[in-house]
Amino acid sequence: MPSHWGHAGPQAPGCPVPPSHVLSSPAAVLTPPSAVLGTQTCHMAKSPSCCRSCATCLLGLYSCRWAKNKRKGLRTTKCDCSWFFFLFCVCLFALVWLYHALIILNDFHNFNEFFFRQTQLWVDWSLPLLGVTVLLVTYSALLLVLALCLQLCGQPLKLHCLHKCLLILTALVVAAGFVALDVKWAEQWQSAHISLQATGPFLHIGAVAGVTLLAWPVADCFYHTRHAAPKVLLLLVYFGLTTALYLAPLMISSPCLMEDNQLPPKPALSGHRGAPMLAPENTLMSFQKSVDCDVHVFETDVMVSADGIPFLMHDETLTRTTNVREVFPAQATMNGTAFNWTDLQQLDAGSWFLERNPFRSAQGLSSEARVQVQAQKIPSLQQVLQEAKQHNISIMFDLRPENHTDYQSFINVTVETILRSGIPPQLILWLPDGFREQVRQQAPGFQQIYGLKSSWNETESPLRVNLPYQDVSTEQIGRYRQDNISVNLYVVNEPWLFSVLWCAGAGSVTTNACQVLKEMKRPLWLLPHSTYLMVWIVTDCVSFLLILSAFLLLQKCSRRKEPAGSKTDVLLTKINSLMQE
Repeated sequence: MPSHWGHAGPQAPGCPVPPSHVLSSPAAVLTPPSAVLGTQTCHMAKSPSCCRSCATCLLGLYSCRWAKNKRKGLRTTKCDCSWFFFLFCVCLFALVWLYHALIILNDFHNFNEFFFRQTQLWVDWSLPLLGVTVLLVTYSALLLVLALCLQLCGQPLKLHCLHKCLLILTALVVAAGFVALDVKWAEQWQSAHISLQATGPFLHIGAVAGVTLLAWPVADCFYHTRHAAPKVLLLLVYFGLTTALYLAPLMISSPCLMEDNQLPPKPALSGHRGAPMLAPENTLMSFQKSVDCDVHVFETDVMVSADGIPFLMHDETLTRTTNVREVFPAQATMNGTAFNWTDLQQLDAGSWFLERNPFRSAQGLSSEARVQVQAQKIPSLQQVLQEAKQHNISIMFDLRPENHTDYQSFINVTVETILRSGIPPQLILWLPDGFREQVRQQAPGFQQIYGLKSSWNETESPLRVNLPYQDVSTEQIGRYRQDNISVNLYVVNEPWLFSVLWCAGAGSVTTNACQVLKEMKRPLWLLPHSTYLMVWIVTDCVSFLLILSAFLLLQKCSRRKEPAGSKTDVLLTKINSLMQE
């Protein structure tokens, strides 16, 4: 017999020392390795497979237990497993909120304007929103990574109470965000639905990659679990989720899954209040900048002054885009229609753009451009009509406020101003619904554009519609296109959204970012169905092979670490008993 079977080897702390008479007896020579090498087995149990210092650091960050005496006797309980599951859910919840936060950036300027109208304070809330969201996602994701590393190192998952409180706070903050979104900005759910048509294929690949990476800790947990019921539950949940993700493309549809030769023409661009990212909105400078972006339509808002001069202004009051508080402090909160044209021309309509920097683009202006911005005044409709006539660009506008008692006279004054301007009537896209029949009789050459299908005159051909992009599905856009109805969608700023609407067949879009969309020569992505099918199959197959490899490798490793309770040990034990007798 090899003499080293009876050698105790290096003594590990806390392991029993075999008595000297046992080691020296003949029976000890035949003592099985599982008994004689008990010190080595104990040493293995005390030393995790990963680096001890690394495990100590991970446990300290996760459990705040840095002292060695505080880590003795720790084990993962059912409560700890519940907190790990809660951590996983919070991390996923925060990631979904981050996705929504990125999607609503397309429309966040509307929220900033709404907040200003309520408080008279201008704040770009997109930065705090993204900052807080990224912080919550980063915190919960790092904590989840710590937990997975601890599980792989065989360390207990004892989440510190501070982390528990912060996780609950994270869940509450994200839940409050979703509730506020649903109550105050419900149309953004439709924006999220549209966004999935742009991101769905890539989210699928990312989700499959994530569940594949989870295979290692899941397999490790499976092989270290003793009871059958938890093992079966773990496998059912994990492989059920994996199967669902593998089959997810069956539910993914996108108008950008098409051949190149099926791509509709690029939508024409309408400048929303001109080019408001490059110059103050609804100013001559803004419309001149939009001409450089190759827009086909000026989109604006018209009000009528107290002395009957139509002018450009979006808000009912002048406080957001002029210095009316400084020039006319007593009248600052009055409706814009209460001012006469002479008073309106005393206001500065440009400096606010430099002070508030609504699109975070003012810092890129040259010194000459800054001087030009500060010189901007409120333009009259007549001035903008001359600009449109000079560049052969159509003009579309809302006439505000629709609930004004003199709204019919506003209509008459506006139509007379347009007819006197000499602009070709076909360049006028008449949008206001009020007194439309009267306008049709006064100016039959105007092109009527509708916001609601119920107000259409079906005898007209062709028809034009102007709709929020959330109010129409990509399938409806395709049907409108087949019916020869030109669809203009507003307000489209992000390239991903423009790409989806381009693939769907939108005729034109109203945008704040004409300088960005102008440079797009094709959608962000375009894939034939056959190519996407191949990507789908390859992704799922590679993922399955990696998951299978993880389970097989960890099964092999777990068998190596098992105590030697083999048939050889049993046989040697019996021989030892016979010799003692």
